Amino acid sequence: METAVVMLRGVNVSGRNRLPMDDLRRLVADLGCRDVETYIQSGNVVCRVARPVDELGPALAAGLESELGLTVPVIVRTGNDLAGVVRSNPLLAEGADPGFLHVTFLSAEPGADRVGGLDGRATGDDTFRLVGREVFLSCPGGYGNTKLTNALCERVLGVQATTRNWRTVERLAAMADR
Repeated sequence: METAVVMLRGVNVSGRNRLPMDDLRRLVADLGCRDVETYIQSGNVVCRVARPVDELGPALAAGLESELGLTVPVIVRTGNDLAGVVRSNPLLAEGADPGFLHVTFLSAEPGADRVGGLDGRATGDDTFRLVGREVFLSCPGGYGNTKLTNALCERVLGVQATTRNWRTVERLAAMADR
């Protein structure tokens, strides 16, 4: 069995898309996953999965819609993928303060014709690096004030996205490594 890290976008935020974590754990377990754990109330799951990891996201998205009426993007990475994200954050290597770091996880690697679309979009002290299926962000003015949002990434890169702060990324990676 492989470890999977599942990230849902936009659940339990500002009273929208209410999703009790018990329901999320049950749905993931119903898909044949084991050792299902959630982290905080915003749709983060770490589990062991027997099926190919790339099948888990669409299956969970379908279950969320059919059983709970929620239509939300579901982004999945393997535990090894997430460990690689933690090891290779280019902004950390450049000396960025971890307290201002975020990672936007993309549902797929953007097409070559879209990769340059984020260039020039950062404002103020915000910086980013697009590496494969991740956009590494440093937002010293706060993520709530950046122009480098999920909506911008989705529109410009043509893929679904969800963002986690660096502390959450590290915690999910540690959970996946157990």
